[in-house]
Amino acid sequence: LNMASKLQRDQLREHVDNVLAKSQEKKRKFRETVELQITLKNYDPQRDKRFSGTVKLKNTPRPKMKLCVIGDERHLDEAKKLGIECKSMDDLKKLNKDKKLVKKLAKKYDAFLASDTVIKTIPRVLGPGLNKAGKFPSVLSHTENMQTKADEVRGTIKFQMKKVLC
Repeated sequence: LNMASKLQRDQLREHVDNVLAKSQEKKRKFRETVELQITLKNYDPQRDKRFSGTVKLKNTPRPKMKLCVIGDERHLDEAKKLGIECKSMDDLKKLNKDKKLVKKLAKKYDAFLASDTVIKTIPRVLGPGLNKAGKFPSVLSHTENMQTKADEVRGTIKFQMKKVLC
């Protein structure tokens, strides 16, 4: 699909349906994904501000996404009941700001949720490692349902404007 002008909605739907139909014809033994790259006209990345954001999708793209809850006792107990991996602040303090261990923690999980009571202390305990990996935890308050929040994180994708090196 290569189009230089504006992409029409019905045309896009037709192409997406075509891709889905082709994927049904010949079943693959791996998860097929689609990558979307968009070129912005009249946008100079050198002068204009770069941007990033998130989009909540209707269907969950990553149901097997590995989550980790960093929380207080109440959230840790709830996470254990739901079968979500969890770490207490004491577990994080054991890492002792060791960059390699923090990097290993960030690699092990796809995303983090943190109790609103402990989220402010995470950078002090771990250093900038999670932030550099782009995995700073999402806030989890006691009024929110943990399963709903976990599903929301699994169904959200991030996008960003990267600097073009041409």
